[in-house]
Amino acid sequence: MEGLRFRRVNRPQVITDELPEQHYKSHGTYSGKVFQVTLLSLGGFLLLPLLVIILILESPIHPEVFSLKEPPMMKGCWEPNLKLREAQRLLEDHVIGPESIANIGDVLFTGTADGKIVKVIGRRILTVARLGKLPCGSREEEPSCGRPLGIRIGPNGTLFVADAYLGVFEVNPITGEATRLVKGGEEVAGRKLSFINDLAVTQDGKKVYFTDSSSRWQRREYLNLIMEATADGRVLEYDKESRELTVVMENLRFPNGIQLLPDEESVLVAETTMARIRRVHVAGLNKGGMDTFMDNLPGFPDNIRPSSTGGYWVAMSAVRPNPGFSMLDFLSQRPWIKKFIFKLFSQDVLMKFVPRYSLVAELHDGGVCTRSFHDPNGLVVAYVSEVHEHDGSLYLGSFRSPYIAKLDLNKV
Repeated sequence: MEGLRFRRVNRPQVITDELPEQHYKSHGTYSGKVFQVTLLSLGGFLLLPLLVIILILESPIHPEVFSLKEPPMMKGCWEPNLKLREAQRLLEDHVIGPESIANIGDVLFTGTADGKIVKVIGRRILTVARLGKLPCGSREEEPSCGRPLGIRIGPNGTLFVADAYLGVFEVNPITGEATRLVKGGEEVAGRKLSFINDLAVTQDGKKVYFTDSSSRWQRREYLNLIMEATADGRVLEYDKESRELTVVMENLRFPNGIQLLPDEESVLVAETTMARIRRVHVAGLNKGGMDTFMDNLPGFPDNIRPSSTGGYWVAMSAVRPNPGFSMLDFLSQRPWIKKFIFKLFSQDVLMKFVPRYSLVAELHDGGVCTRSFHDPNGLVVAYVSEVHEHDGSLYLGSFRSPYIAKLDLNKV
């Protein structure tokens, strides 16, 4: 017995898959719950600021519901092409935002984003006048700096200029002396002149018709005006002899470019938000009335200028593609989406998402399109605002680009 050692007999253990499987499932369930809780917490953390923005912050715009017709098919006269890409850029990086163009002989005149009225002689750029005061260059400084938009040549060779903030001026192109005819910000018929845009002058120079795009929004907030679609725009008449300022037409959605018809009894007005051109009767038997010159354009019209064939050039810097998708058409019936977008993004950020597409068209009486020139994606001509025809070429203005573009009509 002494030589024997006792060994503890181990009880046999039955090995099954049950216990390990239960342990594995228990562990997986716990990890899954931790992951779900973490994900929900992270989602809540990220969504909370968004919910605060949606529920607490007020949208800067109060959009109105309006309807646009289905855009016309891009065929026939509107058939897309690349003809605008034949244009040549002039004075690139030396003029910024040459919105409107006029000429005396071969000398071109335009207004720029830094508040100046300049004349272009060949490759030389000379300052004619500065309507506002320095400093210039930022969005905040624009109201005091001034922003010359529409420009015309009067019968005695003076320049008539519409400044978005400062008013309507008559400028001597040689001396630069400027006389203010209408003061920006002035209250007319209970509303301020907040966004003076374009103008037209009678042949005798005695009357000036101009558009005030909004009494609520200024030029620097033009995207707010487009998206809000407020019908607070007007057409006004200034009589140089009596110095009377009267409202000719009101309740327009972003009245923009304006052009006198040859009989001077009516003006064409681009109603940008509605993608149409209106005819406003300013004299004669129909004075005070309005009808539609051309409805349902494939883009949003800016300035209107005469063509050498008796028609009118219309510039459009954004289109309503059909076939395709038009964001502005889609949003016109969904103001809540507009409000949400403007709570999240600034105007400068939103402009980066607006598809660039330059389109200029020649229209004749009856709203007939006779020809159109395109630059999809705005590769050569971007943000086109006006078409000024002179000596067989089209000079293309822009509200944003740093150049004037020139298109030789013989090439297209």
